Amino acid sequence: MNDFDLDEKKQKVLLLIVGPTAVGKTDLCIKLAKMLDTEIVSADSRQFYRELSIGTAKPSTEEMNGVIHHFIDSHDITQYYSAGDFERDAIRLLEDDIFKRKSVVIMTGGSGFFIKAITDGLDEMPEAPIELRSELMQRLENEGVEVLASELKRLDPLYCETADLQNSQRVVRALEVCLSTGKPFSSFHKKQETKNRRNFRIIKIAIERPREELYDRINRRMDLMLETGLVDEAKSVMAFREHNALQTVGYKEVYEYLDGKYDYQTMVELLKRNTRRYAKRQLTWFRNQDEFNWFHADDFDAICQFIVEKTTNPVQ
Repeated sequence: MNDFDLDEKKQKVLLLIVGPTAVGKTDLCIKLAKMLDTEIVSADSRQFYRELSIGTAKPSTEEMNGVIHHFIDSHDITQYYSAGDFERDAIRLLEDDIFKRKSVVIMTGGSGFFIKAITDGLDEMPEAPIELRSELMQRLENEGVEVLASELKRLDPLYCETADLQNSQRVVRALEVCLSTGKPFSSFHKKQETKNRRNFRIIKIAIERPREELYDRINRRMDLMLETGLVDEAKSVMAFREHNALQTVGYKEVYEYLDGKYDYQTMVELLKRNTRRYAKRQLTWFRNQDEFNWFHADDFDAICQFIVEKTTNPVQ
């Protein structure tokens, strides 16, 4: 679509599309990518892993419809891949590769911390004393993740607005940084320092739906995941169940069911409830953390018009 063509002499544009789980980011971004003749960079912290497809709602080859996707199936579940790793690799990919071929690139995801790594950058995270990590792991075993999450909420309420507080590894990591540095874990974003300015513009779009509509989509998505083998997928990577990507909503509930903590129907109810709660935290994060331009997920014409206006207007 010629309306979207950018002068090669103009600064490149990263079109950032965010929103809560199940809102419709995948369909929208693929449709935009086809129209813009461009590629998609995923900022979903779980879709990196080849072994995880059903529980991460990873787009299939058919759904991708010929659009190149980066950072999907890019890593093995045995690897640890942090927001800092993603910042380094994604910026290199954009500046050294895709932007040499495309004037506009789409990035999408619902992982607020990974998104923030691209928009603001991250300071190098400090290493906590081994003794502190051991103490927190012992507390985790004795007291449970809920107690540690409550302490983290007190020390860093900003991070907790979007964090998956059922993910014990992430709770422990954030808490050890807070306790060892005396600073909130979220404070290690670079706050748009001059030294970290990107060599491209970022156009920020967030999509949403009315709550009842979004929650219904979440419920139906969870039913579909279960029908297509979520439990079997979780079983296939059970040896890695302590990995960050598996200590999240969607897998954690399945493992607790397999451990015999509750029956199948309770698992289904918890999967839906916890995913709805996570979506609510995602919405809170994107509303409070940055200046996104909000659209209904199905308002494609308005989104396109906004992109046209922003890409032809040199003022951000």
